[in-house]
Amino acid sequence: MQQLHIALLQMTSCDRDQAANLVKGELFCRRAQAMGADIALFPEMWNVGYSPAQPLPEGANTPEDDLWKAPEKWQNREELAARGMPDPDIVWQGQAIARDSSFIRHFQQLARELQMAIALTYLEAWPGAPRNSVSLIDRHGEIVLTYAKMHTCAFSWNEAALTPGDTVEVCLLDTAQGPIQVGAMICYDREFPETARLLMLQGAEIILVPNACDLEINRLTQFRTRAYENMVGVAMANYAAPQNNGHSIAFDGIAYGPQGSRDMLLIEAGEGEGIYIASFDLEALRDFRLREALGNTFRRPHLYGALTETQTQYPFIRVNAQGKHFKE
Repeated sequence: MQQLHIALLQMTSCDRDQAANLVKGELFCRRAQAMGADIALFPEMWNVGYSPAQPLPEGANTPEDDLWKAPEKWQNREELAARGMPDPDIVWQGQAIARDSSFIRHFQQLARELQMAIALTYLEAWPGAPRNSVSLIDRHGEIVLTYAKMHTCAFSWNEAALTPGDTVEVCLLDTAQGPIQVGAMICYDREFPETARLLMLQGAEIILVPNACDLEINRLTQFRTRAYENMVGVAMANYAAPQNNGHSIAFDGIAYGPQGSRDMLLIEAGEGEGIYIASFDLEALRDFRLREALGNTFRRPHLYGALTETQTQYPFIRVNAQGKHFKE
């Protein structure tokens, strides 16, 4: 039985202390390798711990006056400046790192030393505004895929200032278990069926998902659905409590077995810190994809034109966190 072992690195960050996050991330990677992992998966935007680039001003961190989490309470940049809050266009800008930064190179060297792939997340320096990115480093220390979050959280003041990604891609990852087609999506991306479907259509067998939000029954069930409808394995790493609520999780994508319907759940973490190994049976997954009627079988894409319409109709019309009408 060909088993691919993915380590879900469920941690709390050291806030924006990138040096400390590097040390802690390396420690967890070494532990994952000792547990037999082929891939180590970080939670979202690890280099800055998904923490704002600047602290909240005094008086703004209360339920009734939290402008970071309730953007509808402010209308313009003059109001933000008067409240002592930074311009949304420069949020996180000073924390972003380049793809060839020492932080990234450190984990490339570590992947090469450990002979283990690492899915490393970070705030990526980018023209105009940073991106929320993950780079998949193979066991030889080479970056074989970099994906930027396509569905940035436009309702969030921090993420509204980022540059969203504009494409998904799948790479052939060389592992000790043989070559595997791997794709990635990040947090909010998993709430849109199109993201996982595009990855499936490009041949993904496994989808890696860094995350940074509370995972409750609806999001966990939705994630199961992404595995079911696309016949792909999915693995998600979240921040531990109290930063988020843990519950890192993986589903193997094999919805039916010889006895009929089966539970696709491989592992679900609790809330605390830890390394959780999800073991995917690649032979069984590939056999399942050859014979079942999900994924790209029996689809009728010529009838799906409305899916690519750009006009938003009532009741879904929204403004983003900067008070602008959200179109794309």
